[in-house]
Amino acid sequence: MTLSLQQSRRGKTTKNILYAGLLVLATAGVVNPPMPAVGPTVVRLPAGVTSAEIQKALDSLPESGGEVVLPPGNFEVFQPIVLWRDHQTLRGCGAETVLHLADDANCPVIILGEAVNNPQPTVKFLRVADLYIDGNRLHQQRELWQLQGEDSEIHNNGITVQNVSDSVVEQVTCARCRSGGLVTTRGVSQLTVRDLTAFDNEFDGLACYETTNCLFTDLCLHDNPGAGISLDLAFNHNVISNAVLAANDLGVFMRASCDNQFYNISIRDSRQYGVFMAHTVEQTANGWQAVPQTECEQNYFTNLTAVDCGVAAFWINNITCTNNVIAGAWFGESARSEFAPSHPHWAAVR
Repeated sequence: MTLSLQQSRRGKTTKNILYAGLLVLATAGVVNPPMPAVGPTVVRLPAGVTSAEIQKALDSLPESGGEVVLPPGNFEVFQPIVLWRDHQTLRGCGAETVLHLADDANCPVIILGEAVNNPQPTVKFLRVADLYIDGNRLHQQRELWQLQGEDSEIHNNGITVQNVSDSVVEQVTCARCRSGGLVTTRGVSQLTVRDLTAFDNEFDGLACYETTNCLFTDLCLHDNPGAGISLDLAFNHNVISNAVLAANDLGVFMRASCDNQFYNISIRDSRQYGVFMAHTVEQTANGWQAVPQTECEQNYFTNLTAVDCGVAAFWINNITCTNNVIAGAWFGESARSEFAPSHPHWAAVR
């Protein structure tokens, strides 16, 4: 009898523990449901907002970041739109979303990074996508944003990128800008520019200075009075691929550029040169002298085509530009298709 009672008690205890466990699980399911993952903040603006309202929406994003989305439509820009904090995105709906610089605005359309002459903190994880930028260059009076002050050294480009890393610009058109289409400068690294079209800008379609370890791919740069691509002032360790450069003054201008990779570059109808490679020179008491550390070295071109160029398909202007390699090239129908030094003063041409 004692044994049966103990067995009975153990059975009840086991059942009580089981019931209690089920109660705890059931209660836990009611009181503490699984929390859904929190996505980034997305702000969708209506048609017709001003550039100031776009800026306010960007500035109102939380510290963790988020994105501001513009619908199709024409947005008049009276002051630059600045992405100056980490994890900010500005996105449109493709070519139907047009940022049009207002008459006499005399400013860049978009700035990635701080809008000062010498930005100090590096801004990271920015993204601009799916936009058409019209710089309205015939109705702007100057190339620089301000005549004096903190922003007086910033050029009036479609997109100015300065002191930015780990960021993306994709599916963007920059047209008719008072300076360049897209310009990187002042310590830009780990930037990806993908599917960029730039045309009819005052100078260059794409210009890069003080830029390292970046990727520029799927580019269509045409009908710019300057260069399709202009590279200068420490453009090192970058990749440019799948680019069509048509009807620019120069296809590619490069100086002070080392250890870059060029893949599948097609150049045609340049008014002067397909590729113009130079070393900076300066006038001294002893004549023209090369400036140290401004040569082009160890650049690699794979599958390069340059046709119908007014002066030469590929011109190495200074014998100090060494160890540059071309693998798989076709130069045709140019006035000259050769590698040869010219007069030193040509190294100053942009």
